[in-house]
Amino acid sequence: MRVSLNWLQELVDIDLTTEELGKLLTIAGFEVEAIEDLSKQADGVVIGKVIKRDRHPNADKLSVCTVDIGQAEPLNIVCGAANVCENIFVPVATVGTYLPAVNLKLKPTKLRGAPSAGMICSLSELGLEKDSAGIHIFTGDLQPGADVRPLLGLDDVILDLATTANRADALSMVGIAREVAALTDKEVRLPVAEEVTVSSSDSLSLEIADKLACPAYIGTIVEGLKIAPSPNWLQWRLQAAGVRPINNIVDITNYILLEWGQPLHAFDLERLQAIAGGDNLTIGVRFATGEESLKTLDGQDRTLNTQNLVITANNVPVALAGVMGGEETEVYGQTENIVLEAALFDPVAIRRSSRSQGLRSEASTRYERGVNQVELVMACNRAIALFAELAGGKVVNQSFANFRPDITKRPSILLRLSRIHSLLGQVVKGEGPGDIETQEVETILTALGCKLETIVDQPNTWKVTVPPYRYRDLEREIDLIEEVARLYGYDRFCDTLPEKTEPGYLSPEYLTRNKLRASFRGVGLTELVQYSLVKPVAEEITLANPLFAEYSALRTNLVSGLIDAYVYNQSQGNGGLNGFEIGHVFWKDGADFQEGDRVAGIMGGDFATEGGWTRSGKPATMTWYEAKGVLDGVFAVLGLNITYRAESEDVRFHPGRTASLWLEGKRLGVFGQLHPQLCQERDLLDAVYVFELAFENLHNALNREQITTPKFKSYSTYPASQRDLAFFAPLDLSVAEITKIMTKAGGKLLDKVELFDEYKGKGVPEGQRSLAFNIVYKASDRTLTDQDVDPVHQEVRDTLVKKFEVSLRS
Repeated sequence: MRVSLNWLQELVDIDLTTEELGKLLTIAGFEVEAIEDLSKQADGVVIGKVIKRDRHPNADKLSVCTVDIGQAEPLNIVCGAANVCENIFVPVATVGTYLPAVNLKLKPTKLRGAPSAGMICSLSELGLEKDSAGIHIFTGDLQPGADVRPLLGLDDVILDLATTANRADALSMVGIAREVAALTDKEVRLPVAEEVTVSSSDSLSLEIADKLACPAYIGTIVEGLKIAPSPNWLQWRLQAAGVRPINNIVDITNYILLEWGQPLHAFDLERLQAIAGGDNLTIGVRFATGEESLKTLDGQDRTLNTQNLVITANNVPVALAGVMGGEETEVYGQTENIVLEAALFDPVAIRRSSRSQGLRSEASTRYERGVNQVELVMACNRAIALFAELAGGKVVNQSFANFRPDITKRPSILLRLSRIHSLLGQVVKGEGPGDIETQEVETILTALGCKLETIVDQPNTWKVTVPPYRYRDLEREIDLIEEVARLYGYDRFCDTLPEKTEPGYLSPEYLTRNKLRASFRGVGLTELVQYSLVKPVAEEITLANPLFAEYSALRTNLVSGLIDAYVYNQSQGNGGLNGFEIGHVFWKDGADFQEGDRVAGIMGGDFATEGGWTRSGKPATMTWYEAKGVLDGVFAVLGLNITYRAESEDVRFHPGRTASLWLEGKRLGVFGQLHPQLCQERDLLDAVYVFELAFENLHNALNREQITTPKFKSYSTYPASQRDLAFFAPLDLSVAEITKIMTKAGGKLLDKVELFDEYKGKGVPEGQRSLAFNIVYKASDRTLTDQDVDPVHQEVRDTLVKKFEVSLRS
């Protein structure tokens, strides 16, 4: 919000310097992003009177002018403007003047042999226009040598304020004036306008189809207008706010928007009637049907949708309500009669309409935040008064629709002084730290326009009624407490630390995440981070109001995203992707929605030896056991005992190379090779392996005391004794089951069981396979002898025969 200091001083007395005012507003929550002193654009420029003008002796397009600037001797200035002549008053930049608009510092010079001591300026050279046809000529009888800046509106300072989204009232000069008045204990001088008293007629009627989207609408017919440039003061104020002046009618509507924060729109009456097909107009407000179009003021033909709230003339769309008017009904040079729109629109409806068209305007910005619902009539009357003053307009008809007289009624808010002290703490006072007093609270809130009523049976407690222009911002007790702190001054609060502090720490869940990240990175996997929003498919949970169609559903697993990342990485010529992700997933359990964390990874390609120099650069295909070994390496570091069971439920996995993972009797997740058909469809490598684990089960296991607080266990210094054991076993008997039984049968002496050979084929009974294990026995207090090992090893052999009916080979 660009705030003109001259304009602001008309609304409230300011006895602070610009820098002091900027600091005060910044502390109060309105950060001053820039202070622009317009006087610097014409510092050293004075009024000059051209006494004499002669043609340049050496140039046809140059003139040699004698200019009086109030000094003893007039200046000799060479000018190239075609409109320079005698007896005119012009802006003159004297020698030594710097013009920032054109980055020029004036020096005495010669132009084609003629001396020139200064420059007669155009408005573009003073930063007031982009392009100027010639020098600027003042009207009236002026004093040569006087400062030119008051005549051009350059005796002003602009404060560029950053307003927060909750302060809709701060997007107006009246709102900023109220804020400054509250901060400086001054009175606000609001612009006033007489009430319009005119009866309605059948020539203008209103029809509001959706009263929630449009709570109030005022349509006013103003006739007898004369289109002309706006007076200088109005143009200067618009330019200071960054708005380009157009003509007096349009400029007045923009002026009211800046002054009151209330958007207005002027329709050309005759053009409306031409579109409506008759003299009798019905101005309507409804949502578009989705089969309509409208050409807006920016010259764009827009296809409307059902989210667009439109203004209609006899049911024909003529404007995007609260966003932008239509080109076919705009005010132009021959306009004499207008229909002035002053309305309230629902912020949500305007936000959706604006976003659906990709169009934002000054009007939509204010409607989206919520305009003042009470001063609509005041803003409308103010515009009508300016139409009469600046354009000779006369009101002939005015209609109201859905105007609620109870719109000012707001529920009161209970405010407790004890709660203020509890939240804000002590403040710095002359005699030392102290609490904010009752009178100070009442003074601050009263200055903001609040009405306070003391509750008799509750000491230091008030019922507070907030002003209507703050109805969307002040809704709860905490909002009022924030206002007390803001206006009292954040810099006046004590900055003492609490008496007792505790060191920060990471939550157990976050520690588990860090431990998992370190473990997976340790085995060579790269961490991936992907969006939780994905393209919608049958199993995903779709969003009701997505921003983009590509991200309109919540992911139900991490594997699909990892496969997409693998495909992209491979398509970019980077080979296989070996990575993991810890992320959130969502699913539906009956009628309820659930969410949780998962740990997933993907592996494939030349994982162990990048470049394959031992194979002459030829890539190697990762085997199932290599992929499983990577995962087992992580579990070994974490100290987890994981068992594998064959599984073939997920159609994305190879039916014979997939296993479920179990931890402490609970299913942890799944690991396996992607189905060859899926790899072929996605153009993946032949062997790609993925896993997905439940984070909650991992966290519960890793959060046990024996893992979080490990205890030292001495290792054996005595040599181990090894035995090999080979046998025929049924194909449906898993190695995990065999290993479990062998470990149990071996007791304390058995240190490790490792499968080192598997064979199927000639010499093996049908329906069986040959397995060979290496068994390591070790004791912590002695070197084992055959007498120690043989009985234990025989117990392992007998148990296998008895439990699984295997055929021993060794």
